[in-house]
Amino acid sequence: EILPSVGDFGETKGLGYLPDGLPIRGVAGDQQASLVGQGCLAPGQAKCTYGTGAFLLVHTGEQVVPSTRGLVTTLAASLGEGPPRYALEGSVFIAGALVQWLRDGLGVIRSASEVEALAASVPDAGGVVLVPAFAGLGAPHWDPRARGTILGLTRGTTAGHLARAALEAIAFQAVEVLRAMEADAGVALGELRVDGGAAANNLLLQIQADLLGTPVVRPRMLETTALGAAYLAGLAVGVWPDTEEIAEHSEVDRIFEPAMPRARAEARLARWLQAVERSKDWEETPDTREP
Repeated sequence: EILPSVGDFGETKGLGYLPDGLPIRGVAGDQQASLVGQGCLAPGQAKCTYGTGAFLLVHTGEQVVPSTRGLVTTLAASLGEGPPRYALEGSVFIAGALVQWLRDGLGVIRSASEVEALAASVPDAGGVVLVPAFAGLGAPHWDPRARGTILGLTRGTTAGHLARAALEAIAFQAVEVLRAMEADAGVALGELRVDGGAAANNLLLQIQADLLGTPVVRPRMLETTALGAAYLAGLAVGVWPDTEEIAEHSEVDRIFEPAMPRARAEARLARWLQAVERSKDWEETPDTREP
């Protein structure tokens, strides 16, 4: 039986790690749960979860928006009575995994938490652009044969420049997806709500706000996927009477306001897109591989 995200899905039984008889009242995919946890319940509200990859959704309400720009039309969580709710989703393959590569692959940092200070040790990326197409490119390009590219290296390039280019790459990828969402849905984002482990990085979020030209809002609770699942279950059993109270329950930790002039941000984005094009269709074919 198909039920809304808030419904009666039965009770636990025989799981071992949970007692029998616990009611199951909320069910949602992880990104849909995060959308609820961020309080993105109205059309035009968007969130980005920075994990190993980055996952962005914009709520489109009752409107099914077919994408013409490489996004996925998906269901949002349905909170009971009424028609289904929908969203546009875009997936970035490499986000936090890029910082892990700096740590494990290059050894320029000892822990992921060090990347912010290293990137902040330089005023900019020194002309370096890093496209982390380690597993191809996801939304909005969908090129499985793209491969990672570093452009703009000079004798003056340092580990700090690479670290800063890495944070910029995460932000640039999110900008591309969000621009596609705005065009597909016909909306202009008023803000971007963020969560996930990398959202603790202040420099990343300031770069994100600068390049996007939109405020970036970080909540106190970064594990909003788990929070959204709890909200769904709580709505069903009366812990929260309605979605308005859920929205009031959310606490903001910090808002990052864009500070970069728009002309500069657009020039930076154009340079990024040039680098992305050079990374595409690079994987060797059987004819070009060494014997």
